Amino acid sequence: MSWHDCASLVEKADPDRFLSAMTAPEEGRAALFPLYAFNAEVARAPWVTSEPALAEIRLQWWRDAIAEIYAGNTPRRHEVVEPLAEIIRSANLPRWPFEALIDARVFDIYADGHLGRPAFDAYLDATSGGLMRLAVMACGDDAAELSGHIGWAQGAAGLIRALPALWAAGRDPLPIAGDLPRQELLNGKMPDAAADAIRAVAQDGLQRLANAQRAAISDSAKAALRAGWRSQATLQAVARDPAAIFSGLETSEFRRKGGLLLRTMTGRW
Repeated sequence: MSWHDCASLVEKADPDRFLSAMTAPEEGRAALFPLYAFNAEVARAPWVTSEPALAEIRLQWWRDAIAEIYAGNTPRRHEVVEPLAEIIRSANLPRWPFEALIDARVFDIYADGHLGRPAFDAYLDATSGGLMRLAVMACGDDAAELSGHIGWAQGAAGLIRALPALWAAGRDPLPIAGDLPRQELLNGKMPDAAADAIRAVAQDGLQRLANAQRAAISDSAKAALRAGWRSQATLQAVARDPAAIFSGLETSEFRRKGGLLLRTMTGRW
């Protein structure tokens, strides 16, 4: 098993992260793809079964796999676990972000919403924020706070793009007081409470990105940060008009890839 197997998995499951990782040199790809494949496997665990107990078992499998790696055991024979163990050991990655990410994904198993904005923030910090921290560290930098903020914004943008599908699936991922008029949402109408919540999250994400722009980051870690290259445009669009989630957030393949290419050629993330 090698990181190339992970790259194939990520290409199918997470196209944005696949493209951004491909802007890294080979040693960067070898670091990033096992992390992104791990994330893809954990993120899909709550969705591959309608039985909560089975989803919990899938997440526990990953908890156990991570625990075995950090215990120094021979990693499980698995296309993701083996290359993941290699990068964990070679980059001396900390254990807690992996465990926090797995624990946070338990939320996705159930239809219950977040208990307020702090819980929502913690979810994004543990999932996209935690993954970005690990990716930056694996690429040789230690900008934990910076990468966490960029990852949070990336997670917010991705969640906002997915809102129509999540609402249709009966999920309430935004911290909104009271019950949402689900039929209005399914008909493409934006209630004021949902619009206010989307705008607040978008503005928070944009502020985090603005603060991050002023920080120094090594060239080696920029490919990791480029995983969030679509975040700013998404957050700006919904800050202006939250109802854009119903029609105006997806761009053409040419524009999507062109934006990443421009950032790469100019040395930006």
